[in-house]
Formats: sequence, C-alpha cells, structure tokens
Amino acid sequence: QVVEGPEVEWDYYNFEALNIPEEHPARDTMSTYWIDAKPDNTPMLLRTHTTSVSARVASTMKPPIRVIEPGKVYRYEASDATHVPMFHQIDGLAVDKGITMADLKGTLYEFARRFFGEERKVRFRCDYFPFVEPGVEMAISCAVCGGKGCRICGNTGWIEILGAGMTHPQVLQRGGIDPKEYTSFAFGIGIDRLPMLRYGIDDVRLFYSNDLRFLKQF
Repeated sequence: QVVEGPEVEWDYYNFEALNIPEEHPARDTMSTYWIDAKPDNTPMLLRTHTTSVSARVASTMKPPIRVIEPGKVYRYEASDATHVPMFHQIDGLAVDKGITMADLKGTLYEFARRFFGEERKVRFRCDYFPFVEPGVEMAISCAVCGGKGCRICGNTGWIEILGAGMTHPQVLQRGGIDPKEYTSFAFGIGIDRLPMLRYGIDDVRLFYSNDLRFLKQF
C-alpha cells in the first residue's frame, strides 16, 4: 500500500514513537520547525522525515504490513547545492513473521539494479539510526568514475543513497506489535537525491526553480 501522513506532525510520531526521546542527541541532527499550535503546549512540528508515517502505520495497521510512504519533509537549513529547507522522502516498512536482514538487502539490491542499472555495485555498511537495530547505510558505485574515486564521490568510489535496518523492537512495541512474534525492516530515501545521481544533476535547487527547460528533460 501507499500511505501518506500529515506534514504538520505531533512530536510523538516524529520522535518519541521512533525511539528518539526528548533529550536524545539524534534530535540535534534534524533542524526542526516547531509549531506552537495547541493551548496545552503539546509540541507540534513540520515533520523532519516520512518515518513518522511508519510510526502511525505501526499503531493503526496489523501485520502483515507492506507500505511505501512518500511525502514532503522540512529541515531548518540554509539552501545550497545539496540542501533545501523543504524536500521529499520515501520510506518503506515491512512487518511480518520471519523477516530478516536478508529480505531487506535483497529488496534494496533489486531496487538499485532496476533504477541505476544492472552494472552498478551495491555496498552495505553499519550505521546508526535510533529506530532500527541493526542499522545500515547503502551506497552505490560512482557512475562518474566507475568506483575508482573522483571529486563527485569524495575519492571513495561510493555514493550513499539511503539508510535502512531492522525496525527496533521498541518501535514495534509502541505501535502495539509484539516484537517476539513479528520482525520488520525499514528504509528511507531522499527522493530528490535519486534523479540527481541517475542523471548527473549537481544542484538540488534546480528541481524547485520552475524552469521548464530543465523540468521537461525528464
């Protein structure tokens, strides 16, 4: 299913339900637009990631679950070639009995082959995200240098495209799903980043400039 959620979100779904309590340092990585919208000062914000939809899905749907969650997200950041204060993400969530890391890797590997081409290599490395355990970073081989190393990939031969992992048991538990019975994987991708890598676009702001000469190319 394709599931969407509100862009103005409760603190609970954006942070608390995803294993990011109030004083957690992971909040510092997401420069947030806070909103004082309730008389009782219940915190609201412009959501910083579409992973908030995963928290809502876990609390309202029963397994087996297979969802894709696209939408706009917001970060209080200066605009430059790789950052804009409003951009797009797509999250994925699968919950079922017997789901393993092999299912996650197979799904993402197949996506990379179909989107970027069968010749592209894929690398998974350990990474930290509060709502998954274990967490991984997925990278693809640089199309410009073929993995040899260049300015585009920082001379590493690889370009990171997404974060993923096995959904943290506490996240499932907060949604009313028994982590002893069900396992889950999740991933999150910056949608704007994908065509930049596929077509060699070097400035994300081009997508929002309303220049039809640019947009009609795709």
